[in-house]
Amino acid sequence: MKNKKIKVCAVITNRANFARMKSFLLEAKKSKKIILQCVLSGSALSRNYGILSKELKRCKLPISAKCYFLINGYEPLLQAKSTSIAINEFSSAFYNLNPDVVLVVGDRYEVIGAAIASSYMNIPVAHIQGGEVSGNLDESVRHAVTKLSTYHFTTSIKSRNRVIKMGENKKNVFFTGCPGMDLINKKNCNVDNQKLSNLSFTGKTLNLNEPYIVVVNHPISSLNKKENTKNIKLLLSALKKIEINKVMFWPNADAYSEMISSAIRSFREAKKYKDDFTFLVNIDPELYIGLLYKADCLIGNSSSFIREGSQMGKPAIILGERQKGREVGKNVIFSNYNQNIIIKKIRLQINKRKFKNEKIYGDGTAGRKIVKIFENIKLELKGQISY
Repeated sequence: MKNKKIKVCAVITNRANFARMKSFLLEAKKSKKIILQCVLSGSALSRNYGILSKELKRCKLPISAKCYFLINGYEPLLQAKSTSIAINEFSSAFYNLNPDVVLVVGDRYEVIGAAIASSYMNIPVAHIQGGEVSGNLDESVRHAVTKLSTYHFTTSIKSRNRVIKMGENKKNVFFTGCPGMDLINKKNCNVDNQKLSNLSFTGKTLNLNEPYIVVVNHPISSLNKKENTKNIKLLLSALKKIEINKVMFWPNADAYSEMISSAIRSFREAKKYKDDFTFLVNIDPELYIGLLYKADCLIGNSSSFIREGSQMGKPAIILGERQKGREVGKNVIFSNYNQNIIIKKIRLQINKRKFKNEKIYGDGTAGRKIVKIFENIKLELKGQISY
């Protein structure tokens, strides 16, 4: 295989997923030993979440196939049905593209659909972010994808050790760090108002020269509609009482995200708050890095507050159970959805201003490392459990 170009098919399912592999994609495109294929799928093809076709074309990355399977609606039933359609769609794409290996990232239903399709078609699966712990359905999906994968690019030392303990062959388990960390550089961190001038938003015009906090709150799949709605309303009530600008993102396409979206929409339209909220649906990965870097505090349940946040030393508050058990830096404190506690902890974290940068999730060279591994690997199908 060393004398032959390897066809690597990267599955892109949403904007966050794209950010987690972008540095690899750009490095792979330059490689003389890799033929890169990109499959756009899921919410990456939905106008509600930001279609990524233009972004890939701007980066001169190939769009080798498109897989449509996201069913409108946000019930767990529809997430399960979307997964079943995803298996069908990915199967057709992989049949036509005939890749040597399929690369997936993370722990979502779209990812397990791709991993199942690839495995049954005898195409090796390579997985980024295996072995991590989180307090959500996503963790079970992540570990299932690990067991379907042959190659593992883990983002921390502890994650690598967990994957090996799951019976994966040690020689195929690599600590590379998270490719998303590769985007944290001087250029991206030095974002200014001019770079944000073309953003689509509602509410207050964002001014990076004024203090602000970033808010990202996704649904928690183990909770029901009522509980998810109650939590977002408590968060919004707390935010309303904090005297600082708020930059708030819409949730991702998980089950019950419509409950959160609806609550944010109602809150925005009622306008029973000061003009200090900026509402965003999506943003380019590099601009998101800059937005986090200049923020005074991060609050919600996004894994980016843990990964990128620790690398930047940004004060962060993680709400609820979605990220329970994650490896976190000293920048992170946890809170339940209690209005008074949220207000108290936001003020506490804002006053701390900055923490020491911690490289828990890699040193910013993950994309290059993964390319080098693919360039020199002798591909094989999934082997037996190693013990």
